[in-house]
Amino acid sequence: MIHPTAIVSSHARLGANVAIGPYSIIGDHVTIHENVEIDGHVVIEGPCEIGECTRIYPFASLGQPPQDLKFKGEETRLVIGRRNVIREYVTMNRGTAGGGALTSVGDDNLFMTQTHIAHDCIVGSGNIFANNSALAGHVTVGDHATLTAFVGVHQFCRVGDHAFIGALSKVVKDALPYARTDGQEAKCYGANTVGLRRRGFSNESIRHIQQAFRLLLNSSLNTTQALERIKAEMRGVPEIDYLINFIETSERGVTK
Repeated sequence: MIHPTAIVSSHARLGANVAIGPYSIIGDHVTIHENVEIDGHVVIEGPCEIGECTRIYPFASLGQPPQDLKFKGEETRLVIGRRNVIREYVTMNRGTAGGGALTSVGDDNLFMTQTHIAHDCIVGSGNIFANNSALAGHVTVGDHATLTAFVGVHQFCRVGDHAFIGALSKVVKDALPYARTDGQEAKCYGANTVGLRRRGFSNESIRHIQQAFRLLLNSSLNTTQALERIKAEMRGVPEIDYLINFIETSERGVTK
């Protein structure tokens, strides 16, 4: 199902039931798995792989070279997982040699209009990127995070699982998992309780997360002291263990 005005390289590999709309361009070394639907005026350059049942809307640009002055034309990749929804004017760039040569996107993500995923980003699954949200290079996003409109994430930052980041936020340190982060100079405002309930977290798990954030944000303890209290009181709870590890492995510091 390829429109006669589309241009598809003879070096591209297309799975069963792929649909390509008018005036779209599929370049060399692009692999598109089965049941992918590509609307008109989409440009995909390789090396790039797109997982099954993904839907790509008009004017998206995927797999273009990274916007990095250090890039010298080396072979790098963009790999997109399954069942993603990629809306109009979304851009995703390939990686760089210095960043692992890979930009990676998981499964079941929604990328709203004009989202940008820069070189060497690693994005998990089940995330929502609202209009004009943007990741600079080398950013890592976990699973089930929500970045609302016009969020900007600085290079080398991490966004934790189930994080919620409010509109127009500038994130220059790691955004804590399970938390609400907001503001032009981003700050953390505690547990993302509403989001956690919607995701099916138990009341007990939510209570543990809320207590951990009270110790981190609202007590007289510094971060090291708060972590020691959290370990003593709640270690062994999977969500708390992940939160502890996220903070202890941070290289840029975390948003508090």
